[in-house]
Amino acid sequence: MTSAEKLKNLLEIEIIPDLEVAIDELFSAIDKAKSASKEQKDDLEEMREMRTECFAIVEELGRDELEEDEIEELLAELIDMKTEEDA
Repeated sequence: MTSAEKLKNLLEIEIIPDLEVAIDELFSAIDKAKSASKEQKDDLEEMREMRTECFAIVEELGRDELEEDEIEELLAELIDMKTEEDA
């Protein structure tokens, strides 16, 4: 499996679904409270931006627009982020 395939799989199978669950949970918490704190609004905006960036990376991979070194760097960053999150 190439690094591009690994990156695409990591994004589509783990990162994006995890972000969507976190966004849904935050929306649910905001709905229950009937209002959102500044921190919740900031978190929601950050997660939405991350999700948008992830979708953009998947699209770029599909169009073969990323260089191998960029792919390796993104893959390493996301694996580190995922490892820290799971720790």
